[in-house]
Amino acid sequence: MQDVENIVNGQKLFLKEEYQEVFKNKQEFESNMGSVNPAKVEEIAEWTKSWDYREKNLSREAITVNPAKACQPLGAVMAALGFENTMPYVHGSHGCVSYFRTYFTRHFKEPTPCVSDSMSESSAVFGGLANMKDGLRNCNAMYKPEMIAVSTTCMAEVIGDDLNAFVAGAIQDAEGELDNTAVTYAHTPSFVGSHITGYDNMIKAILEQLNPPKSEKVLDEERINIIPGFEPYLGSLKEIKEIAASFGDKIFLIGDHEEQWNTGAGEYSIYAGGTTLETARTAINAKATVSLQKYSTMQTSKTIKNKWKQEYETCNPIGLSGTDAFVMKLAELSGKDISAELKMQRAQLVDAMQDSYPYMHGKKFAIYGDPDFLLGLVSFIVEMGGIPTHILCNNAPKKGWEADMQAIVDKSDWASECQIWPGKDLWHLRSLLFTEPVDFMIGNVYGKELYRDTNTPLIRIGFPIFDRHHLHRYSISGYKGGLNLLTWITNAILDQLDEETKDTGKTDYFFDSVR
Repeated sequence: MQDVENIVNGQKLFLKEEYQEVFKNKQEFESNMGSVNPAKVEEIAEWTKSWDYREKNLSREAITVNPAKACQPLGAVMAALGFENTMPYVHGSHGCVSYFRTYFTRHFKEPTPCVSDSMSESSAVFGGLANMKDGLRNCNAMYKPEMIAVSTTCMAEVIGDDLNAFVAGAIQDAEGELDNTAVTYAHTPSFVGSHITGYDNMIKAILEQLNPPKSEKVLDEERINIIPGFEPYLGSLKEIKEIAASFGDKIFLIGDHEEQWNTGAGEYSIYAGGTTLETARTAINAKATVSLQKYSTMQTSKTIKNKWKQEYETCNPIGLSGTDAFVMKLAELSGKDISAELKMQRAQLVDAMQDSYPYMHGKKFAIYGDPDFLLGLVSFIVEMGGIPTHILCNNAPKKGWEADMQAIVDKSDWASECQIWPGKDLWHLRSLLFTEPVDFMIGNVYGKELYRDTNTPLIRIGFPIFDRHHLHRYSISGYKGGLNLLTWITNAILDQLDEETKDTGKTDYFFDSVR
């Protein structure tokens, strides 16, 4: 159906007559030969926009519809790829790993290295030890990593595979082949938590299993660790490193996946960049560790505070106040002054915020995404005089997050109009948008159908974003990242203003282009 001399994309391809005929036949089959009453469908569709349906929708407990989150092993894969010469290894079915790789590759537009030991039906019955033994040796022989980071999928967790015993057995059975390869592992059951839980579990496992006992700790008073968290914006990692470098050369990012998904054209290398294993192995020696995502490192924090007895801080450098807190914390920990360059970046952001304030002031937003992302972004919206009317987080932790968000919302002059929705999904958000409309949505690609359904403009910020290119290359953290956020949001508001004022002689009163 394609012509090799004129290859067309799916949008045009599926408009061809032969495809339209297929769709027509398919529709006839799927509608049960016309038994569906279109008028009844329309009636029910309209009812789903009502307050009556909203009450029923918000009270449901037995089903989740479009949660806008991913599963634990996906987060574990990102964590693993933040370390130099490390191969993520998923103990589970091959289909799961294909999903993880595709998910990341579609967001970053870059290949995603990750292997699986391809558990099958027999493994589900008898356990996956044989898969683990063969898989680790094959992974080591083919890809020659310095570290293999093992996570698990639903299949391995449901049948109760013990990673500690399996990894130890596989190494013992490998006849010395794995002696020079670090093998770290974390249980990451997909049916609980989300991708940020998997990230947390893997970072915790890597730090615990690579570092020596506390009794062998050698304190370095100048060293500071920074854990970025589940960060889909590679530009944010770059900016955080630039800010850290202004306070000295002993501040290290623990889990730096920037280069892994930001390679150039030419010869491809499986491993690119990442925190060195030597840096990871000596993380216990640091004076302090700063996490940029509190709720993506909840379990990791327990290791650092309770086992290592190390100073532990959390900062969320999104927006003006968040970045200020991060910069001040680094200045305090390092004992060094804030650079003139950072002061200039801050002044530039403040100036830009003043320029754009009239356009964001009083605008209503529905914002959805991961817990730490929302804390930072909502804080920025409040700083700009926007109204975060609906704040929805499906994977919100049960303890702490809602209170943290409420503290941010309370700073708004419209705090009474702002609603926080932990544990809700995007079908819940649909009801909220119909019954209490807003001016704009901010979130990932999964809000696209809500935009089409409710006609609420979508500003794409978050993870994943499949249908726009290169946004992940920018920063949303730091002062320069704040300027990016300001630019994207304000220009989306201006785009919508253009749409609403384009009727000649009726609404065309917006004359910025000629004044």
